[in-house]
Amino acid sequence: MATIDDLREIALALPGVHEVIDGHTGDAAWRVKSGMFTGLRGPRQTDLRQLEDLGREWPAGVVIGVRTASLEEKEALLAAEPDALFTIPHFDGYPGLLVRLDVIDRERLAELVTDAWLTRAPVRVAKEWLAEHGLE
Repeated sequence: MATIDDLREIALALPGVHEVIDGHTGDAAWRVKSGMFTGLRGPRQTDLRQLEDLGREWPAGVVIGVRTASLEEKEALLAAEPDALFTIPHFDGYPGLLVRLDVIDRERLAELVTDAWLTRAPVRVAKEWLAEHGLE
């Protein structure tokens, strides 16, 4: 089971990342200059209503949002890990999904957060990071 502290440590270890607090919800998020790539995501009233209409409910535990590289990647991840990953109508047509921290381990969380960071990091910085980690 991953924690918010794990998320914070993973995100802040990536180049150019800083933590921000959402002015409306007070939730922490992590971003680079080009935008947010992960953050805490609690349910909004609209989310709860829409899920109820679909016969679903918001899961217990801490949930975060992560950016994906594409809608195709999002769908593949959702199909591969339905216990840990989910989406809501608010994310329809958006390359991002939701992650349940209570059912994902730290290693998998690090992979998802790093992949999300790679979608937003400057190309040069991302290439350098990948090379340094033998992942190019």
